[in-house]
Amino acid sequence: MQQQKLRIGGIPAVLWGVESNKLYIHVHGKMSQKEYAESFARIAESKGYQTLSFDLPEHGERKNEPDRCDIWNGMRDLKKIADWAFAHYKNVSLYGCSLGAYFSLQTYSALPFQKCLFQSPVLDMEYLVRQMMLWFDITEERLEKEKGIDNPVDPLRWDYFQFVRSHPVENWPIPTAILYGGKDDLQSREVMDAFCAAHGCTLTVSEQSGHAFMDAGDDRIIENWLKENI
Repeated sequence: MQQQKLRIGGIPAVLWGVESNKLYIHVHGKMSQKEYAESFARIAESKGYQTLSFDLPEHGERKNEPDRCDIWNGMRDLKKIADWAFAHYKNVSLYGCSLGAYFSLQTYSALPFQKCLFQSPVLDMEYLVRQMMLWFDITEERLEKEKGIDNPVDPLRWDYFQFVRSHPVENWPIPTAILYGGKDDLQSREVMDAFCAAHGCTLTVSEQSGHAFMDAGDDRIIENWLKENI
C-alpha cells in the first residue's frame, strides 16, 4: 500500500493511500503505533480516503522521548496534526481508539470533521480513574498527598485526576459511530449509552468482545464495522 513518511511539527507520521481530497486522522490508543493503522487505511482507501496516522508520546518512534503520554502532550500533538490536515484537505474525518478517542474528545470538539469513528473509546476518564482507584484500593486523599502512584495498569496522578474531573465531555457535535465490546472493563455500558444519548451517536455492541478486540473473530467484527461506517 502506498505510504509516505512525514514529520508534522516534529511528530512522526505516515500518510497512507493514493492521493485524494478526503482524509481520516487516525489516533491510536495505548500500546499501539502509527504503523498499526494499515488495515484501517486499506479500508479507508477503498472508500476514497487517505489516512494520516502518527505516534503519540511514548509510542512508536517516540518511545525514548521525554514527553509523557498525558492529556496535555496529547492535546498539543493532536492540534498540530489537525492544523496540518485541515490545511491540506477539504474533507477531514476522524478515527480514535481507546485513549486516542479521549484525547480527541478533549481537543477536537470545535473542528469541522465530516464524521467520527470511535473504537473502544474512553469517553469518561473520571469514571476510569475512579475504577482504577477502587481496583488498587487508592483513596483520593492518598493520591492528593502522594501526587503519583504506580500500579499494574497505568500510573495514577493527582494533576491528571484534577483535569479529568474538571473537564467532562459536554460538547461533541460531530456525527459519530462507536464500536464497543460488551466485556470492556474500562468503560461501562452505562457510560456508552449515556454518551450516545447525549450526543446522538450510533452505537454498535459486540457482546463477547473485550476492550482490546483481540479475541478470535474480533478482527472480522472490526473490519465489517469499518466497512459499514467509513
